[in-house]
Amino acid sequence: MMVMMMMMMMVVVVMMMMMMMMMMMMMMMMMMMMMMMMMMMMMTMTVMMMVMMMMMMMMMMMMMMMMMMMMMMMMMMMMMMMMMMMMMMMMMMMMMMMMMMMMMMMMMMMVILSHFR
Repeated sequence: MMVMMMMMMMVVVVMMMMMMMMMMMMMMMMMMMMMMMMMMMMMTMTVMMMVMMMMMMMMMMMMMMMMMMMMMMMMMMMMMMMMMMMMMMMMMMMMMMMMMMMMMMMMMMMVILSHFR
C-alpha cells in the first residue's frame, strides 16, 4: 500500500514538473515573439504600440505566475492528502495492534485464573 502511495506521489510530481516546464517554454516563446514585434514596431509605429506591448507582456507574466502558484498549491494539496491517508492507515494499524494486545492479555489472564482455580 505504502509503495503504491509513493509511486502515485512520484507520478503526480513528475507530471507537475512536466507541466511547469511546458509553461516555462510557452512563456519564453511568447516573450521572444513580443520582443520581435517590438523591434519591428520600433522602426515604424509610435510609442503607443510599444506601451501596449509592454502591458501585454506584463499581463502574460502575471498569468504565468498565477498558474505556477496554482500548480504549487495543487501539489501541496496532493501531498497533504497523501500524508493524511498514511496517518489514517497508521492509526488503524495501531488500533488493531492494541486490540490484539488486549485480547492476548485477556486470554492470558483467563488462562492464569483458570490455572489457579
